[in-house]
Amino acid sequence: MSARRSLSYLMPPGPQQNTRNSDVGILHISNSPGFKMEPSVFATSVPPEVAEPHGRSSYAPIDAIGQPDHDKSLVEAHDIRGDDDDLEYPRPTEEEMTSLRKVSDKIPASSFVLCAVEFAELSPSCWGNGAGAPPKGSQQTAGALNKGEQFSNAFVLLFQFLAYVIPIFGAWWADTRLGRYKVIAVGVLVCGIAHLVLIFGAIPSVLQGGHAMAPYLIGFFILAFGAGIFKPNITPTILDQYQHQRQFVKVLKSGEKVIVDPETTIQRMMLIFYGLINVGAFFALATTYSEKDVGYWLAYLTPGIIYFLLPILLILNYKRTIKIPPSDSAYDNVFAVIWIALKKNTWRLGRKGFWDPARPSVMRANGITEWRGNPIPWDDNLVDDVQRTFSACQIFLYFAVYNNNDGGIGSVATSQAATMTTNGAPNDLLGNFNPLTIIVTIPTLSYVIYPLLRRYKIRFGRISRITFGFTLAWISGIIGAIVQWRIYETSPCGWHAGGPGLTGCTIGTGVSPLSVWLQIPNVALGAISECFCWVTAYELAYARSPKSMRSLVMAIFLFTNALSAALGEAITPAIRDPHLIWVWAGPAIALFVLTIHFYFTFRHLDNDEFMSEHNETFVTNHEKKNQAMTKGEEAGQTSEGGEGGDEKTAA
Repeated sequence: MSARRSLSYLMPPGPQQNTRNSDVGILHISNSPGFKMEPSVFATSVPPEVAEPHGRSSYAPIDAIGQPDHDKSLVEAHDIRGDDDDLEYPRPTEEEMTSLRKVSDKIPASSFVLCAVEFAELSPSCWGNGAGAPPKGSQQTAGALNKGEQFSNAFVLLFQFLAYVIPIFGAWWADTRLGRYKVIAVGVLVCGIAHLVLIFGAIPSVLQGGHAMAPYLIGFFILAFGAGIFKPNITPTILDQYQHQRQFVKVLKSGEKVIVDPETTIQRMMLIFYGLINVGAFFALATTYSEKDVGYWLAYLTPGIIYFLLPILLILNYKRTIKIPPSDSAYDNVFAVIWIALKKNTWRLGRKGFWDPARPSVMRANGITEWRGNPIPWDDNLVDDVQRTFSACQIFLYFAVYNNNDGGIGSVATSQAATMTTNGAPNDLLGNFNPLTIIVTIPTLSYVIYPLLRRYKIRFGRISRITFGFTLAWISGIIGAIVQWRIYETSPCGWHAGGPGLTGCTIGTGVSPLSVWLQIPNVALGAISECFCWVTAYELAYARSPKSMRSLVMAIFLFTNALSAALGEAITPAIRDPHLIWVWAGPAIALFVLTIHFYFTFRHLDNDEFMSEHNETFVTNHEKKNQAMTKGEEAGQTSEGGEGGDEKTAA
């Protein structure tokens, strides 16, 4: 289930698990005017007898001194390691890089707990009459507002648009004001309010009295706002829990020496994350039959009861989660780099060396040593980060077309099912085969296919995976067009299978004799494509962005769903008989062309560096113990003084 379509569900949280409590340690390096160190007085390697017990060099801080283009007053302890790394986590040699197999590291338990938040999404759509349940034994489908296909499709697209524009605000709020965890909690609270409103609006007396529209719309907009707040912050927070974000060599119990690879680990984390989302989404199968056999009040109430366990889980897990503190100036330097590059290149994007004018080394060479009256506050590494982020954002743009192939535009797949023979099955039943397919595909990829490819040194890089996913998606779109053509050929109403105004065909049974199960190939291929496209995009959004703005880059990726929804809204007037074939075929043809362009434009990124070294987080067991001791002391001081901070790093 794509994150775009997962908004159609609000699912129960997974079980809470314990996790370690460690924040990133900060080492203060003096840069006062009188401070001077002479490197010649230090040995080039540390004698074993004076090395610390865990093997780390006592003189490692010297590596952080004397870098002209990296002026920092704070240097993270795990980023200043020299060649003599912690013996527990030795870096691989060049020979080992080519000869050893890459494996995934252990995944922090706290990451699994945070996945529960994505279970908590529901965007129910209802239309029809009564309490929602159709007469038993009929081919009618569930509905309660009696507004027809164009209305339902427009509102599904509007919800998607809002839920993926608001993340821009949610990311800014988290990165610069509250911090990600608190913003996630606020989003969960807002969605809880939306749930209550929707449950009230689905009460049979409210529906039958014709008063359901107002609570439905109110709940609709509140839910979009809540989902938009927490969506860009979930994935970065989950990945922040992993603290070994650089390669190291390890010997397995079998005696095999392997490379523990952060890219492989993050890939598995995102696969598991995506799989767990869809385990929860598959719970919507129960709500599908509830709306069909009982009514929408039960379809809303059932996930609502489970949903309200989620705030309790977040409260209990608060102190056990690694949290990145917000920064008021998190975006300032990035925006300055972008402004200088645009201005110096006279707003012409894509020029060779486009980012060079914003590099401090180039600026100093040109006699520029200050920015707005102060020393230049960024370094060349940040410019590299911005360049990597822009390349990722270019990749994300292709998803605007891809999303409209994955399951069709808006609710067109559900509407197509309503014109087919269901034999009592809900018309949105086939949508539940999307999460079911993903639940089967995720472990197959994570534990069978990807490890097998790595064992035989077959490179299946990020761009190759997305390209393969795009290919599956446009094929699924073609299949949807073929099924729609067959519906027109066999429907009692011919090429007006949806009936007058798409309110239903009234000739004969009113539906095509084609079984609704013919939608399975379309649904399954779209679901499999998500495992390659969405999961890889999550990885890129995290790995190719600066630490201080990972939520914003994730929000930019999610914004492509808003672009897809806007495109769908633009063509909503065309979503009517007899043009529905092109509603499927048009996006498929467009994606076919763009897939070719995408691969040949970005294939070089298959072999590009996964994550910049200065953006890696790496904390050894020794550092964890020190941080735990520090936090214990701080907790004692807090209990004595009665005050303490929430989101901070150990100093």
